[in-house]
Amino acid sequence: MISEPELIGEFGPDHTAEAVGGFDRKPPTGRRRGHGLLWAATGALTASAVWAMAVFAYGIGPAPKPDTHGYHLDARSCSTMRMKALTASVGERADAPSLVPGSIEHPALDSIACSMTLTAPKSSEDGYGWRYGLHVGLKAELHKETDPLPEFEARKEETLWGDGADRTEPVPGLGDRAYLLVVDESSSELRVVEGGAVITLTLSTTMDYAGSDQGREPPPVEPEAPAAEPYHADLITDMRDVMKQLKTG
Repeated sequence: MISEPELIGEFGPDHTAEAVGGFDRKPPTGRRRGHGLLWAATGALTASAVWAMAVFAYGIGPAPKPDTHGYHLDARSCSTMRMKALTASVGERADAPSLVPGSIEHPALDSIACSMTLTAPKSSEDGYGWRYGLHVGLKAELHKETDPLPEFEARKEETLWGDGADRTEPVPGLGDRAYLLVVDESSSELRVVEGGAVITLTLSTTMDYAGSDQGREPPPVEPEAPAAEPYHADLITDMRDVMKQLKTG
């Protein structure tokens, strides 16, 4: 990520003779040999000092591994989706959180994805048998070799589907960096990076035809899903809980 063209030039062929102080040329007398060795030693020490300063100043050398902050990911991590705040606002769980295929377990990266649905109680159906709900997704990555922050920043306006968000807002006080992405009227994403962990909660409002349980056909016109924005505060609250659970689970 950090280039070093200037440093390479310092140790190139044009500076070799100056750096070694004539060590590659045989001295004419024995008395001057000591001076040649002294210049060689001085040149080597100078080169080492310059390289050490370059490593310190320019970050050359292996980058430190990111702090995992105690995060742990495995097949049981979906249970961290308790979604207490969202459930209280919507009504009840339609299903338990389930693991989405495509998990990764690798020395450099662990990754899991989960999903669940919340739904309004049946008593909230309108006159046509429709009731609203929320589809919630969790994607968590734990980078153990490289710092994900630069890429996180570069893609802060890009949704999980690769499209640009309608609006991106920073969320202070959450992880090292956090953004709320308003994808459209009915969908949002909350993305957080903390050390090597990148965690995303997705939220989409839905309309469900309750009469399907009795084999009834839904009306030809589906009502518009409610806006996602009223649930943003609950989404942030539940993200804090998910982050806590992923550290203790």
